[in-house]
Amino acid sequence: MELLKESDKEAVRERFSELQSDVKIINFTQTIECTYCSETRSLLEEVAALSDKISLDVYNFITDEEKVKEFNIDKIPATVIMGEKDYGIRFYGIPSGYEFSSLLGDISMVSSGDSGLTQETKDQLHSLTDPMHLQVYVTPT
Repeated sequence: MELLKESDKEAVRERFSELQSDVKIINFTQTIECTYCSETRSLLEEVAALSDKISLDVYNFITDEEKVKEFNIDKIPATVIMGEKDYGIRFYGIPSGYEFSSLLGDISMVSSGDSGLTQETKDQLHSLTDPMHLQVYVTPT
C-alpha cells in the first residue's frame, strides 16, 4: 500500500531535483514490527525511490547490534538522515504529517551540507566546550 499520493510524489521529486550530494536514510525496525515500524519503512522506501541521490538501508533493532550502537539508537522506529558524514539527525516514530516536512527539509540540508544557520550562530556553537545533547520534538499541538 502506497502512503504518498501521486501529486505528493511529484512535488517531492521536484524538490529533490535540487539535491546536491548523496543522502543515506537508515531505518531501524525489527522482525516483529512495532507500532508504525512497517508504515515508517514503507514511507521511507517511497521517499528514497523519488531520487537517485537517496539510498535506504534497513536494519533490525534486535539483531543488528553493531549498527544500533554505531548510530546510538535506543528506540524504534528510528530514522537516521546522513550524507558524507553523520550530523546526528534522528527521527523517532513515523515522520508523517508535520514531521514529513521536517524529514524533507533535513534531506535537503544534508544534501547541501548547509544547516541554514547564520555565521553568528555557528560561531556561538563552535565556542561551546562541553558536550550537548539537543532534542527537538515536533507535535501539531
